[in-house]
Amino acid sequence: MAKKQAQAGVESNAQAGEVAPAAIHPRVFQQTVDQADTAISITDVHGTILYVNPAFARVTGYAVDEAAGRNESMLSNKTTPPEVYKSLWQHISRGEAWSGRLVNRRKDGSKYLAELNISPVVDATGDIVNYLGMHRDITAMHRLECEVKNQKALIESVVDAAPMVIALLDVDDRVVLDNHEYKKLQADLGMAEPAPMLMTAIRAGLESEAVNGRRNSGYVFLDREVRLDLPGGKPPRWFSCSGSPVHEDDSGADAFFEGGGRNYLLLVAKEITGLRAEQEKGRVAALQVVMAEEDRVSALRESLSAATFRLEGPLNMMASVVGMLARRNGEADPMAAALADAMASGQQALAELRAMIPAETREPSGAINVNELLRDVLDLSTRRLLASGVSVAWKPQAMLPTLQGYPNKLRAMFKALIDNAIEAMSARGWRERELIVITRAQLGGIEIIVEDSGPGIPVAKQIKVFEPFYTTKREGAGQRGHLGTGLSAAQQTAADHGGTIEIDPDKAAGCRVRVLLPVKRRS
Repeated sequence: MAKKQAQAGVESNAQAGEVAPAAIHPRVFQQTVDQADTAISITDVHGTILYVNPAFARVTGYAVDEAAGRNESMLSNKTTPPEVYKSLWQHISRGEAWSGRLVNRRKDGSKYLAELNISPVVDATGDIVNYLGMHRDITAMHRLECEVKNQKALIESVVDAAPMVIALLDVDDRVVLDNHEYKKLQADLGMAEPAPMLMTAIRAGLESEAVNGRRNSGYVFLDREVRLDLPGGKPPRWFSCSGSPVHEDDSGADAFFEGGGRNYLLLVAKEITGLRAEQEKGRVAALQVVMAEEDRVSALRESLSAATFRLEGPLNMMASVVGMLARRNGEADPMAAALADAMASGQQALAELRAMIPAETREPSGAINVNELLRDVLDLSTRRLLASGVSVAWKPQAMLPTLQGYPNKLRAMFKALIDNAIEAMSARGWRERELIVITRAQLGGIEIIVEDSGPGIPVAKQIKVFEPFYTTKREGAGQRGHLGTGLSAAQQTAADHGGTIEIDPDKAAGCRVRVLLPVKRRS
């Protein structure tokens, strides 16, 4: 019957135009098994060996004739857990193939790790008559796997124990691996991933050194200092960052000949806040002396400029009177002559007064961290803020783009805004005293907001406060205007940096001053 079915199948294939496969002589199967490099054994249902190939002899040390008639258990080293053998027999006795690893023992007593595959062989009725076993010695491969695993665990232990932040970033600044210090930094800063923010600051510095246009995987940098400004009055954090590229080969089959892989950046950041804090104390102390001198000179310049401005009015009026008398009575008029002499003396005094006005201090332009400048001003104003009972809400954006400008001029501008806010809230009987300072990046620029809870400035006077020498300090007590000097110098500083300064007219209570400075000024 089976022969007829086979013949019918051949005829059917022939009719369909298919070529029937050529029959393989049993001797070919025998030669194939004998010459295979994998250890092969055939046993009966009890595990008694009926046949082994030469590769089996090479792996186990048992000759072909020595292995025949013995049980496969002769290879057991007795260290394999019994549960493994139990699982093995459960599978193969149900007609299922089994694969796994066993610790075997060679004829000479040496141990090796075997990767074993056992398949049941069934007869025409479906009964198991034999077991086909194939195994190979994977001791060397297992040793290599363990070495890699141990090395990985050792590296992870060293990285986690390192007293610095370590993170591996992909080309999109996503964190692939990190250590315990990085996780601690995440918790301290209260943000999901601080690494991209650090890289933004580092990249900005590198771009300013004409290395822009490269992916972060190509960056190599060493000891780049980064400052993170935190809201809520917290002190800034400083980090010294280094980075180096890391390449990972593609382990896919397609890349075996073609190569390929992924690029990463190893970011190492060591916190230097303590060191920088000590340096900052000295710098702020020196800055306080410089700013005090600058304030003194600026006040003298403003006072002398105001005096000349006020003297020019009467002198101009006297010149008009002299001209009128000369036209009416002639140049011989004694009163006109006396007034002319007085006017000449006044103009001489005015010229001498102008000559005494200190010249503006020139300073070089440079890269500026706006958060750092504002923090400097707040530190310099600490005593006055405390004495006035003003609470400060410092809300900086942790990382801002670098600004090109004149640091001392900008400090003086911010100080003028904060001084005016303090004076406004120091009005007699005024209880709400809160100063809010906010920084945030805008498209192509930086926005700085200085807001106080003082009486505010009437809309009609919001433009006048930017006029030269204008002040509301002399207003009556019944007129609750914003206290402070005119802000023409602050407006000029903003203009010098290509920016603007304005008072928010929609602020219902208090005063909100908004400064917008472009990151890149037009030349």
